[in-house]
Amino acid sequence: MIETAEITSILKEAEDGSKEAYDSLLPLVYDQLRDIAHMRMLREDKSHTYARTDLVHEAYFQLINVENVSWQDRTHFYAIASRCMRRILIDHARKKKAERRGGNKQPVTYLDEIMGIEEEADELINLDKALDKLATLNERLAQVVECRYFGEMSLEDTALALDISVSTVKRDWAKARGWLYKELKGRFGEYI
Repeated sequence: MIETAEITSILKEAEDGSKEAYDSLLPLVYDQLRDIAHMRMLREDKSHTYARTDLVHEAYFQLINVENVSWQDRTHFYAIASRCMRRILIDHARKKKAERRGGNKQPVTYLDEIMGIEEEADELINLDKALDKLATLNERLAQVVECRYFGEMSLEDTALALDISVSTVKRDWAKARGWLYKELKGRFGEYI
């Protein structure tokens, strides 16, 4: 519990512009960020070029350079970190897909490997588009998916991050999963 209060206190200092606060924050949040990155990377293709550590460092770099953010607490920080990791992986998938269409193309011998990478990028991009569409219909449902799916947050942590009840998270999670399943025609049913 001391660590939770300490993280919240440091986030408030960082919000006030203290770069030293971010330096002291990293050791406290690093393991949790690695856990989030690890869970996210489990869903990626085995040939993915991002390592979990790379994802953590890239996300943290982006987080400390965010301006005008009002950090509420550690759960809010992890929710934003999760969203940041999602964006990094989506951008990476788009770049890989563009390369496969002709930019910087390297000859590869195994057709299955090419198809696997291409399909993985397509799935991730399709999921991102569907999630953006869901956000236009119901932003809170999209936020629940970001916390639960991308951030691997528990129902309780998601409720804290979004300032809603656990039962609301459960209902929203079920609605969002159903909507995404229908939107993506069952392609992500095993993950969502």
